[in-house]
Amino acid sequence: MLRRPFLAALLAAFAAVPLTLLVGLVAAPPARPAAATPVRVMPLGDSITGSPGCWRSVLWNRLQSTGHTNTDFVGTLGPQGCGQPYDGDNEGHGGYLVTNVANQNLLPGWLAATRPDIVLMHFGTNDVWSNIAPATILAAYSTLVDQMRASNPAMRVIVAKIIPMAPSSCAECGQRAVALNAAIDGWAAGKTTAGSPIAVVDQWTGFSTTTDTYDGVHPNAAGDQKMSDRWYPALVAALGGTTPTASPTPTVSPTTSPTPTASPTGGPTGSPTVDPPTTSPPAGVACTASYRITNQWQGGHQGEVTVRSTGAARTTGWRVTFTLPAGQQITQTWNAELTLTGSAVTARNVNWNGALAPAAEATFGFLGTHTGTATAPTATCTAS
Repeated sequence: MLRRPFLAALLAAFAAVPLTLLVGLVAAPPARPAAATPVRVMPLGDSITGSPGCWRSVLWNRLQSTGHTNTDFVGTLGPQGCGQPYDGDNEGHGGYLVTNVANQNLLPGWLAATRPDIVLMHFGTNDVWSNIAPATILAAYSTLVDQMRASNPAMRVIVAKIIPMAPSSCAECGQRAVALNAAIDGWAAGKTTAGSPIAVVDQWTGFSTTTDTYDGVHPNAAGDQKMSDRWYPALVAALGGTTPTASPTPTVSPTTSPTPTASPTGGPTGSPTVDPPTTSPPAGVACTASYRITNQWQGGHQGEVTVRSTGAARTTGWRVTFTLPAGQQITQTWNAELTLTGSAVTARNVNWNGALAPAAEATFGFLGTHTGTATAPTATCTAS
């Protein structure tokens, strides 16, 4: 039984306690959840990344507009202006060779200062220009990846096949870039780990030194957009914690040898077959095709064909034919299905670029080899 003097003392003690404390004891407000730590992304490379490297501004703003706002671009260098606000921190060092960065042990200091979770690396253009062998460049890549993993064992690395090169002072640079890019997939496959995956992004395919650079090396606004478009899906996958995968390398569709058939004129059998006659296109549907060489180097070239809808009605598909000049071959293509019969080429639309409104255009491109100088043949387009 509680005695009255003790009860009075207890009530007096409670009266002396501040009201706010009593309320807190009765019902403390719920704690706010801590904000997620931003994912730190380091763009690493040379002047294509940092001087000014405006693909970074395009990429950053696309991330923001698509909900990937918890991202922090990091680097010891700041933005150099790109006409729009963005997080411009980066490690794009103009004129640097990736082999020198590895040999001089420069990366560990940059990593310590910025602590990235993801690295976007487009590096090696100056090494190619300096005629450094692909194997030496890839050894430098390996050194940098080892240093990244020492900084962060869970580092996610996204490495680019570098954009094409056609500087006026280096006729051989274009083919050297091809040689480096051809070795990157195999290097990445051998270097990737489950804990620290390496993804390859193809910045080469579909990039034109004529229309996407201002000097044959550095991207212009069109090139910045293309580079951003290639980085975006791989970076979003890495931000989501999944292993990014590179797009499959486009290849020329293989063709089989024609089945020998009896000649209707009684000539020899085994003559090459031709496409069967096609039905007349629907009324109001028409197209044209223009072929141009966008880049060439010793023994190799890059070409592009533009298909334009010239009729009054929408196309549902198109077919382009042309004959390769003597000494030319096509080794790789994209945005079309190619069939080769000797020097005769037939290109058909893929499932997403066949429907063209009047005056709309689609393009497909390819890599090839040649003897002498690559020249553009006349292309013919048939719409359906």
